[in-house]
Amino acid sequence: MSRWEPIRPVLDAFRGEQLKPSVILLSSTLLMVTWRYFGSTEFYLDRLSPRMLLWDDPAATAAVYSFASCFVLLGVVPVLLIKLLFREKLGQYGAQLGDRARTVRSILLLAPLFVLGGYVASKDPAVVAEYPINPRAGASSAMFALHTCTYLLYYLGWEFHFRGFLQSGLRGTMGVTNALLVQVLASTLLHIGKPDSEIYGAILGGILWGVLAYRTRSLLSGLVQHFALAVSLDWCICRL
Repeated sequence: MSRWEPIRPVLDAFRGEQLKPSVILLSSTLLMVTWRYFGSTEFYLDRLSPRMLLWDDPAATAAVYSFASCFVLLGVVPVLLIKLLFREKLGQYGAQLGDRARTVRSILLLAPLFVLGGYVASKDPAVVAEYPINPRAGASSAMFALHTCTYLLYYLGWEFHFRGFLQSGLRGTMGVTNALLVQVLASTLLHIGKPDSEIYGAILGGILWGVLAYRTRSLLSGLVQHFALAVSLDWCICRL
């Protein structure tokens, strides 16, 4: 028996048609763990706050750092893998308008419901204790606008990673349903530590936005709805 025989299945996973899903699953795991440990607000406050500070407020800077880290690690790095390693178009991963009619209809129908959901969630003490991630978001209208813009970076990275990189990238080898469930599993696990209502909501949201990404061939509908939920929640907590 060859000394490599015991690990032959592992080596085979990085060859031929298994190369792409293997790279996606391994890189996604590494990127999620890296963001959770080194892109978190806690890491910034513990390690970086003495050297990098905005508005003389460590907590607000920590939020922006976490948003930007999510954009880079969960969004930009997968884009580089797709373009440089897989040699594929980003449109295949939902970075396109896709089916415009379905996209517009789903946004018009569902986005208002998520705005309402943000209002309802703002009445939950457990959620209020967790959000907004940027504690200075409600200091002024200008600060809330800045918070909204930087928060968008977070959701761009998040939606591309889970509904694009994972779901679309795995669909060819795992099938539509299993690829969708893999991204639901991954995105839900990153919510551990959040209020229980948010954890279960992440499961339902992951399924909904995964289905919409597949049906519309675009990430736009889920991105708008997810972002509308987050911004309306923070607005209600800060202003109402």
